[in-house]
Amino acid sequence: MTTFMKNPLLSLMAASLLIFNVACKDNDPKTPQSCDGVEFEYEGDLGPAYWGDLCLDSECNGNSQSPINITGATDDAALTDIPQTYVATATHIVNKGHTIQFNFDGGSSIVVNGETYDLLQFHTHTHSEHEVNGAHAPMEMHFVHKNASTGKLAVIGVLVEEGAENAVLEHIAHDLPETKDATHESADTFSAADFMPADKSYFTYAGSLTTPPCSEIVTWIVMEHPIEASLDQIEHFEHLEHENARPVQALDGRVIKHHKG
Repeated sequence: MTTFMKNPLLSLMAASLLIFNVACKDNDPKTPQSCDGVEFEYEGDLGPAYWGDLCLDSECNGNSQSPINITGATDDAALTDIPQTYVATATHIVNKGHTIQFNFDGGSSIVVNGETYDLLQFHTHTHSEHEVNGAHAPMEMHFVHKNASTGKLAVIGVLVEEGAENAVLEHIAHDLPETKDATHESADTFSAADFMPADKSYFTYAGSLTTPPCSEIVTWIVMEHPIEASLDQIEHFEHLEHENARPVQALDGRVIKHHKG
């Protein structure tokens, strides 16, 4: 029999030391944790410059990152309008802390490169994350679609410029939840098609999520022409989200293609 087994006090002390060491390791900020639910910010020690070190699964230091400055795009005659099947959804809003997210009921999808992607949600960034020829728009909507077989994403970015009041946005966003994790449910309906510009021209490139873990699984489709919202509407989102735009990332040899609708 070992000394620890003979002496209950020593056994208790050893067990306590083991638990303490494990707890310290788990709480060590230098030990990367899983990206599931990782905390991040847009400035300071948890800001974009450090996202690559926040968690084990991070690809934030990769070579195909988003957003980018859209410039020097190449016209591609092989590209076509994106087939969109968008149906009405009830209103499901959640304050995610860094963004306001609108979740969709099922039934809406797009087809990209012959594959179907189901529409999950759209969320907002103020100001826009993508630049066009070096300029930001005051707001950007990201419509997130997922392929059920591959898990890859197709995200449509819609830039929002200051202008006339957006009637659809006013209809569904007058009760935005004001605190993190708060929600708002309404029978009011809308469709993603309500936020798509009439002109279907777009830019497309291979990129990533714009928040940790920055997974490089996204086909980006950024609509060339913006929609409008009033200054009050844009500022209402900005008041809740604060500054939530990741800085533009290096293109690193990627090609930006342009479809003229």
